[in-house]
Amino acid sequence: MCLFFLLIGCSAGDGADEAIQGQPIDSAQIIRLSDSEATGLDPQIVSDLSSLRIAMDQFEGLARFDAKGQPIAGLAQSWSVSEDGLTWRFQLRDALMFSDKAPIDASHFKRGFDRLRDPKTASPHLALFDIIESIENRGADNVIVTLKSPFPQLLELLAHPAMAALPFHAMDKDWTAMRPMIVSGPYSLSDWQLGNQMTLEANRDWHGKHGKIEKIIWKPMSDTLTAMRTFLSGAADTTSDVPVNRLQSLRNDASESLKLGDYLGTYYYAFNVRKPPFDDARVRRALTISIDREWIADDLIQSNNSPAFGLLPKQFTGGKAYRPEWADWPREKRQMRARQLLKDAGYSDDNPLAFEIGFNSSNEHRRVSVAMASMWREIGANVSLHNSEASLHFANLRRNDFALARSGWIADIAAPENFLYVHTKAAGASNYSGFDDPHYEALLNAATQESDAKLRLEKMRDAEQYLMQQSPIIPIYHYVSRALVSPRLNGWRDNISNIHPSITLIEDSL
Repeated sequence: MCLFFLLIGCSAGDGADEAIQGQPIDSAQIIRLSDSEATGLDPQIVSDLSSLRIAMDQFEGLARFDAKGQPIAGLAQSWSVSEDGLTWRFQLRDALMFSDKAPIDASHFKRGFDRLRDPKTASPHLALFDIIESIENRGADNVIVTLKSPFPQLLELLAHPAMAALPFHAMDKDWTAMRPMIVSGPYSLSDWQLGNQMTLEANRDWHGKHGKIEKIIWKPMSDTLTAMRTFLSGAADTTSDVPVNRLQSLRNDASESLKLGDYLGTYYYAFNVRKPPFDDARVRRALTISIDREWIADDLIQSNNSPAFGLLPKQFTGGKAYRPEWADWPREKRQMRARQLLKDAGYSDDNPLAFEIGFNSSNEHRRVSVAMASMWREIGANVSLHNSEASLHFANLRRNDFALARSGWIADIAAPENFLYVHTKAAGASNYSGFDDPHYEALLNAATQESDAKLRLEKMRDAEQYLMQQSPIIPIYHYVSRALVSPRLNGWRDNISNIHPSITLIEDSL
């Protein structure tokens, strides 16, 4: 492949990544490195992974996640389900309270659901909870959740921070600015030094046990090499990622700390289909088919990622991910077809397609963007690159201020519709591309209404196939999770959702 870079890994013996000497970590705290600064504190508003991980430490709903990423009892101590699967009744624990000792009762979940659906909230999670018809309280201790159709993954949904108990008694006091912040979960934000760290301290009014760890410190660190060096120095307990060109040396020298695994997520780039040039499906298809995904996943990234031609990871598709006919064409045939599509759309050497790729700060995102730009120049496109910090990058996506931008989706819950609903009008600001297609929504609605598990999956795959044919996004690869974890955190459990709430790391540690 011409014009592309190949990563040159450094061996452990070259001295490039010697551990920086650091001070021993306080045994009463955990220091975790996130890949970006949190964008906010309201769990119904934030949608980036860093913010949601921090929200999971602070807010709890009827259910919460355990160390294996599975939903367990949270503020509810028990539940029952009707025979038709549409009505779930939850019994709350006794004497629940927020961190300021204000009581938590069943009405908080009705109010939370109403707030989530309020257009004024503008929650990016609205589509995620569309399966819920209503949430009502029966007295102070019982919550009734009624579904539009059966949904076995409801407990996972209710463990999402957006459906946690929120402090409505403090909403008129700018509650997210309070320190310590009023929370319903195990830890409460006591200090936020923007760009440096967030400090969370144990909420003594939480119903559970904290073990020996009193404090969680989250530090943003977008550069994976810096994060790795910080971890190896002894100045952090976990990272959210590792540099792919250091994987082999880490396998050799830090195998007890390196964690790699399958992950329910897809890395893709989103077109802005609201305006030219990407309101034309022919242009989108031309760029989509001319990408060499195998080269990007196998040679450029080198992290056991699977090339992605569709949105859904193989775990949702019976072990066989979507693969279009053109995926097996020779490179020359794909390029020829791409040039013809661009010509049909009115582009030529005299009128070349020109656009900008936006991506957030990361060596990996830069490498992928540079590679794609090189591939597209070979079919006559003029491509420029624009790099920005994560908060600005995703703010631009929410404002529709981009042409083509790096994005992706990590499953909120282990259900295919969680991926597919993002690309509907109801997803609001989370639907970065602006894709709005009634036929696609009809296919997806038919799938969600199907009660037979096998037919439901088939209909989900039909919706995915149509979405890929319209090409509002360019899937590149399916994620694998990568992290460095201190051996002292022996509560860490690898899981496909890559969910590791801080409270689970300390239950068995020390």
